Amino acid sequence: MTALSNTKALDRSPSGAACRMLLGAATVLIASALYGDVASAQTLGYAAAPEAGPFTTGDEVLVSPRDQANDATVGDEDAQLPDRLRRTVVSFPTREPAGTVVIDTGNTYLYYVLGGGRAIRYGVGVGREGFTWSGVQTVTRKAEWPDWRPPAAMIARQPYLPRFMAGGPGNPLGARAMYLGSTDYRIHGTNDPSTIGKFVSSGCIRLTNEDVEDLFSRVGVGTRVVVLPKSGAHPIEARANSRPGRQAMNISVSSID
Repeated sequence: MTALSNTKALDRSPSGAACRMLLGAATVLIASALYGDVASAQTLGYAAAPEAGPFTTGDEVLVSPRDQANDATVGDEDAQLPDRLRRTVVSFPTREPAGTVVIDTGNTYLYYVLGGGRAIRYGVGVGREGFTWSGVQTVTRKAEWPDWRPPAAMIARQPYLPRFMAGGPGNPLGARAMYLGSTDYRIHGTNDPSTIGKFVSSGCIRLTNEDVEDLFSRVGVGTRVVVLPKSGAHPIEARANSRPGRQAMNISVSSID
């Protein structure tokens, strides 16, 4: 009884209360050390989120905004392209007037005609086997960071595709789009620069986001777009480069801005 009375007395004493307070504080500190960093990271948005990898569809490649941000740290998109696919000015004699867009499907080039026998040449991705096309269209609409609504034929082939995707870094249409006539075809950017120079799309023409922004600034609604068939080399530039004593003229694009 005496020991029990002493314990109760100690609990009621100021020193006993202080011990309980110290013990409680120590418990809080230990819990904070174990869980505080995680809780703080989650509160501030720093905690690791589930990885969202590329969504490969066969027609398009959807890259998550996180992957897009990581890619941006590597360097600009054009710097990652092979030399032949980088934007440059070349000799390009043609009967097409200045301001015309000519797409060389077979060699994966897009030319913006400057006139005076010159054109800006861009590397592009084009339609895969069975999805290439040729003809003449006009630009009927332009959009910055366009939304993506896969056409019905694409959804029929790949029913798992989203029916709508808002414009942004993860959107397969990239930073800009130029719509061709009343078709489903577009000249647009891409969230996957590694597809430039390849036969990959369902018929659309894709450029790096840097290049499509440059082309977008030059092309207006009503611009004539000539799409050459895949078969054979480009007849215009090939002739220009094969003449005796004549070489392709490569000039910095910045010199004509």
